[in-house]
Amino acid sequence: MKATEFGQAMRRWRDRVLPETAGLPAGGHRRATGLRREELALLAGISVDYVTRLEQGRATNPSAQVVEALARALRLSGDERAYLFRMTGLVPPGPETVPAYITPSVQRMLDRLTGTPVGVYDAAWTLLMANPLYAALMGDPSGWRGNERNGVWRNFLGPGNRVRQTPEAHRAFEAGLVADLRATAGRYPADQHLRRLVAQLRTNSDRFAELWDAGVVGWQQAARKTVEHPQVGPLTLDCDVLSVAGSDLRIMIYTAEPGTQDAERLALLAVLGTQTLVG
Repeated sequence: MKATEFGQAMRRWRDRVLPETAGLPAGGHRRATGLRREELALLAGISVDYVTRLEQGRATNPSAQVVEALARALRLSGDERAYLFRMTGLVPPGPETVPAYITPSVQRMLDRLTGTPVGVYDAAWTLLMANPLYAALMGDPSGWRGNERNGVWRNFLGPGNRVRQTPEAHRAFEAGLVADLRATAGRYPADQHLRRLVAQLRTNSDRFAELWDAGVVGWQQAARKTVEHPQVGPLTLDCDVLSVAGSDLRIMIYTAEPGTQDAERLALLAVLGTQTLVG
């Protein structure tokens, strides 16, 4: 790895990303117009110390997941992303790998949805990006690492989420999630990270193994969900999952019916969430 060149590129690209375009507060005294190291670390889901060591050339051989997260946080173009991968000695992910790249045009669209909870997942249900209102609604994912960011893993082996479901609805949700993951595995049979995820789930969750071995292939459907929020109370929201042609990403959007108590609580959450992030 060309550690010094890699670090220089990181600093150069960090300086050009305005914090407000990344959904971060821009107030206070700033020595530079771009992202601070701690802000880049937050957006990429890695430690500030690791960002510092990468920029100073003291850390080498970052994983493909770290490079992808940095490319996303730095809002790199396709060519810049490929350049970053090659500087680490890695091959940019190809068509046989679950896509994790959010194009600049999709990122600009997401930037305009500031008043709506939006999370972006890859086809294996790993969370790639969450705007502040999504984090306020579903819980701050900035400290999640590795499989903690995967929705299937969190449902079967982790702490779950804030969505309230009846036992019957939860079982149907689990079945749909596994059927969706099987469809993804069929499209990307050579993706080693996906194969390890499935193997870990089958080994450690009898329920997942039962559903996986049933061989059902399907898609996760849009639904109306009730989210139990610890501050504002329950919110019943429409959850739609959108896709972008050619990307195989899932854009999850939560909306409330206008004029309802749920809409009022979502508006209150937007205020509370912003105050929490600024503080």
